Amino acid sequence: MVKTVIFGASGYTGAELVKLVSQHPKLTLNGLYVSPNSLDADKDIAELHPGLSHLKGHKVKATAAHELVYIAKENDVILLATPHEASHDWTASLLGSNAVVYDLSAAFRLSDTNAYQTHYGFTHQHSELLAQATYGLAEHFANDIANASLIALPGCYPTASLMALMPLVDANVLCQSTLPVINATSGVSGAGRKASLANSYCEVSLQAYGVFTHRHTPEIAQYLNREVIFTPHLGNFKRGILATITAKLTPGVSQADIDALYTACYARCPLIRFQSKPTRVDDVANTPFCDLYWQVQASNNHIIITSAIDNVLKGAASQAIQCVNLRNGWDVTTGLLGALS
Repeated sequence: MVKTVIFGASGYTGAELVKLVSQHPKLTLNGLYVSPNSLDADKDIAELHPGLSHLKGHKVKATAAHELVYIAKENDVILLATPHEASHDWTASLLGSNAVVYDLSAAFRLSDTNAYQTHYGFTHQHSELLAQATYGLAEHFANDIANASLIALPGCYPTASLMALMPLVDANVLCQSTLPVINATSGVSGAGRKASLANSYCEVSLQAYGVFTHRHTPEIAQYLNREVIFTPHLGNFKRGILATITAKLTPGVSQADIDALYTACYARCPLIRFQSKPTRVDDVANTPFCDLYWQVQASNNHIIITSAIDNVLKGAASQAIQCVNLRNGWDVTTGLLGALS
């Protein structure tokens, strides 16, 4: 069995990772950790998340920086569901031994160190690790992931957006003079478990935020290799993301062309599903799937794509497990579909 530890285990994404690792036939849960100042330290995971009561006895431990090297030597898989700054500070100590690090924060997603001060509020000091990191968008970087020691998992909004747009960019069928427009709405769990009036279920009304300034914009643009207009919205529901994307195609591209393009791109991707009508959050909530729908308006060369994912699963925890599977040469769905069957 492959020994696995989870940092940031007490949060929403951390709890999903605990569940997925515990049900995975090839992984064994070997430690749950939080930062030394966390109020969740020394509590049982079943106390923090009663839905994990079957895992009673797994205590969440506080960890200090001097313990990281030892933890890395004793384990094979390290999952970081930690704040960006913590991942940035800890990863160098976790690398270099047997363990592969899967970071679910943004600490190693962007190639430009200056972008971290602008969009995340801290100075990035590990440019060599940025160069080493592989982007963990599982369906598009599988070969790179299979050989990586540091895998930077995508953000939830970028996952939904890139799954929809990358096939079009790779096939060079998007008009170069018109920016794709991405409007995406997330449930309140996307803001994390810590209480805040801004994401309180009773206070949230559907609204846009981060207009022209959201930190996921440069991530989407980097991996599309083109600028986009991205506007996130917060919705009054627990989990899920729906992205509705409008883009202009090059002249002469038909509905049949796009149908064939998506079919070829995702032919061997069992966690991508095509829908015959616009996608819905309810269809993907609590699943590892990304649902896609598209429609071409040939008269003006436009396409609208809708992409739906569960923000804490396909947008975080289950995509991390996809990457673990790819890195170890296992079927990409291992440990992800059993609970759905």
